[in-house]
Amino acid sequence: MDIALTLLAVAVASLLVHGVAARLGVLSPLLLLAAGAAASFVPWFPEITLSSEVVLIGLLPPLLYATAISTSLVDLKAQRVAIAGLSVGLVLFTALGVAVVASALLPISFPLAFALGAIVAPPDAVAATAVARAIGLPRRAVTLLEGESLLNDATALVALRTALAAAGLAGHGSHGAFDVTVTSVGVDFLRAALGGLVVGFVAYKLIALVRRQVNSAVADTTVSFIAPFAAYLPAELLHASGVLSVVTTGLLLGHRSPVLQNARSRLSERSNWASIQFILENAVFLVIGLQLSSLVEDVQGSSFGLGQTLLVGLAVLATVLVLRPLWIFPFRWVRARVSRHERDRLAPAGEGAVVSWAGMRGVVTLAAALLLPPDTPHRPSLVLIAMVVTIGTLLIQGTTLPALARALGVRGPDPREDALQEATVIQAAVGAGLRRLDELPDVDDDAAERMRQQARMRVNRVWERLGRSESESPSDAYRRVRIPVLEAERTELLRIRDEGLVDHQVLADVLAALDVEESTLESIGDRSQAVRDAPLRAPERITGECEHQRELPECTTPREAEGCEECLHAGTAWLHLRVCLTCGHVGCCDSSQGHASAHFEQSGHPVMRSLEPGEAWRWCFVDDTLV
Repeated sequence: MDIALTLLAVAVASLLVHGVAARLGVLSPLLLLAAGAAASFVPWFPEITLSSEVVLIGLLPPLLYATAISTSLVDLKAQRVAIAGLSVGLVLFTALGVAVVASALLPISFPLAFALGAIVAPPDAVAATAVARAIGLPRRAVTLLEGESLLNDATALVALRTALAAAGLAGHGSHGAFDVTVTSVGVDFLRAALGGLVVGFVAYKLIALVRRQVNSAVADTTVSFIAPFAAYLPAELLHASGVLSVVTTGLLLGHRSPVLQNARSRLSERSNWASIQFILENAVFLVIGLQLSSLVEDVQGSSFGLGQTLLVGLAVLATVLVLRPLWIFPFRWVRARVSRHERDRLAPAGEGAVVSWAGMRGVVTLAAALLLPPDTPHRPSLVLIAMVVTIGTLLIQGTTLPALARALGVRGPDPREDALQEATVIQAAVGAGLRRLDELPDVDDDAAERMRQQARMRVNRVWERLGRSESESPSDAYRRVRIPVLEAERTELLRIRDEGLVDHQVLADVLAALDVEESTLESIGDRSQAVRDAPLRAPERITGECEHQRELPECTTPREAEGCEECLHAGTAWLHLRVCLTCGHVGCCDSSQGHASAHFEQSGHPVMRSLEPGEAWRWCFVDDTLV
């Protein structure tokens, strides 16, 4: 009963503190640590301990898997050189730098100082990406931070294991003391890395095989819960990197989920793992904070004392803060001159500065500190130093990163550009679907026409987000009317349910269908509003130019017209204005009257440009290209 009450208290407290952090605009991990630390000094509060096995086996694999399945494998491959430089090179560089400082300030061996460096070296995926998304960093920066945080854990844990073995300590996965050389370290690292990749790939293949035989969303979700442990445990038994194995499995399964899973399974997995990630992330930081009082007591009774330990912790914190930009800027400079293929991903320089300051430590650092064996010399002081680095980076970098991004003009993706790309993608997908529809035999004419109409509505719904007209778009009008109608339908279904007139499962299926439709309408409305509320920015190129775009004629200015020429003549309302770049004709999009497309069909003039304020994109009707 005590364990159950403790778990319930931790879950409820994590939820409440997270809600307070969201309202105050404070980093949730930082506030959770502070709340846990404050509670740990309350005399009557029960002492909660967190063992390394619980963190490494029970918490770390699902946290890594939840992040991996939602990370783009394509984006990671595009930035593989930069991610490798941060997740391997920077971790070892930081570990070495911290080892030099720690060995100079503490009476510990260099291998043990290197172990401390490996503990504090890896930034945390949770804190870094949470801040990056909250302040709206560019997606390439977010991807870089995600990729670094996913893969640097493996480097840090392998380096820690090697350092503990060199120090003669029976650490996790070590086999006693041995002579450490550059060759032995390299061999150990390659064995762990390659072993983790192989085990992760095998786990992915086996889980993919199982998923092909599973049709139930519940069963598929169960398989998903097994996946991180099925990847982690065999790798650790083989003395490979369990972290890298989990990441490999998660990335591959996430990339292949549209093929391996049905729609219901994907929705279920996404929802369940989001909930699990939320609970574990918040609970870990809270529980770690709850251990602070006992840790302080242990340090006060050690030979160092609390004051000296805190001073060394501040010195290590300063070292960590300085070493990250010292690595990133030269590495960025070298890449810009060696690799032309990825050079465009290094600009602008402001992004490099923001990434160099986004080095918040978190769960992995605190979990790795718990890996120090009980017989480690000055263990309480080393663990407290790791906690000082974690709290310090969250406090210093986490709170100042938004101001730095604003000062350097580093902004997140433009919702209007996203809507343009989405319109292009949907147009291409819908075109493929309609061509397939024309190829199908024995298609009912009415059914085919309904599908064509629905396809046109899907495309128009995205284009409608771009217009800044005061007129209500067709999608907005439909959504405004449909939502109260759905509420009336749900009310009637609930009346029927309460009277017990229909089987519960039948009603549950009908209510679920209403929930899906309402959720879709609300999501579309939120995204449309985000586009309308987005500030106008300088236009950027979306895709490459087609032949018609490159051979534009001289006329690029509209004829004298106050709006869509056909709408003005007929007295109707337009939604989004476009100008023909061949003759200057001004028309409107298909969501209103479709006069732009009609002009193309009548004249054959291929390219039209947006006339909306702040927009300069062009659309080719022939090649369906956007620029």
